[in-house]
Amino acid sequence: MIEFIDVVKSYPEGNHALRGVNMQIADGEFCYLVGPSGSGKSTIIKLITGEIRPSSGSVHVNGYSLERIRKNEVPFMRRTVGVVFQDFRLIANKTVYDNVAFAMRVIGARDREIKERVPYVLELVGLDSKATRHPNELSGGEQQRLAIARALVNNPSTIIADEPTGNLDPALSLEIMTLLQEINNLGTTMLVVTHAQDLVHEFNKRTIVINDGLIVSDAMSGENAYEI
Repeated sequence: MIEFIDVVKSYPEGNHALRGVNMQIADGEFCYLVGPSGSGKSTIIKLITGEIRPSSGSVHVNGYSLERIRKNEVPFMRRTVGVVFQDFRLIANKTVYDNVAFAMRVIGARDREIKERVPYVLELVGLDSKATRHPNELSGGEQQRLAIARALVNNPSTIIADEPTGNLDPALSLEIMTLLQEINNLGTTMLVVTHAQDLVHEFNKRTIVINDGLIVSDAMSGENAYEI
């Protein structure tokens, strides 16, 4: 579960990124986070992943209280949260298989675990036939699928997808969103940060709208009349 209670985040230069945010995302839920540039979306992601701490208020992520989490606990918390980035962040000189396996090796997974888990995840995202390819040999949609596989491989309870369709055409965007829905159907909590209004309306899910550091709407996408 993700929970924000009266969360305020101010930066040293005086920017008040969040001004009292309250929200709760239940285990297994699929939720959109939308809002204009500078509204506070990136700050919410950084708080969930433990990159920054709130100035005041409480942030709870999968059993961890991030405003008082100990430094040695942060890696364990981060194993519960997979992140899919808009710019993929793939390792160019590693194969598809090794890009995914690397995410397991950095947390100390055993070779046997890697050999069992990586093929399963590649099959899940439809890349099992591309295991020996390199990222530059993949299409944009395939690269995003690889990024999703890497986020998924350590079996996190939550995935944050940050503008996962930002670099894709409409057909591939729909394909990626369908994949994220399928992963959610397996029980993974899904938080999708996006500007893509058409996709938000295509997949009728809970949509949290943030503007100027405040939650201004929280409803099913079909009930929201918002402008991103």
